[in-house]
Amino acid sequence: MSNQEFVVLGQDGPGGCCPGLLTAPLAEDQAVELAKVFKALGDPVRLRLLSMIASRAGGEVCVCDLTPAFDLSQPTISHHLKLLREAGLIASERRGTWVYYRLLPEMTDRLAAILTRPAGEPLPEPTEALS
Repeated sequence: MSNQEFVVLGQDGPGGCCPGLLTAPLAEDQAVELAKVFKALGDPVRLRLLSMIASRAGGEVCVCDLTPAFDLSQPTISHHLKLLREAGLIASERRGTWVYYRLLPEMTDRLAAILTRPAGEPLPEPTEALS
């Protein structure tokens, strides 16, 4: 094993700012948390729902406007929305009979920051060929 020290993401102190996936390894708890978010995004229906919510003028959309876009039952759509909510990607607010959804940009910004390569830095060169 190498004596090389690794900086663990999310452990860079209070002054640090969102190190990316390409700059340091993820801590185990951070990897578990991010895996839940990526799992929520890994379903085509949920990805479309998130896109529909995020792109809506006014920043929010009623579930009554989301359901007709899919050939799925209302309980199935509600289940997908619940998973997106639990992943921290959207928030909801009940107004009378209907529930309105809006994007939580903090999470999508966080994902973008984690996946973005530092500006101007090339990708690291592979050390050896993979077999």
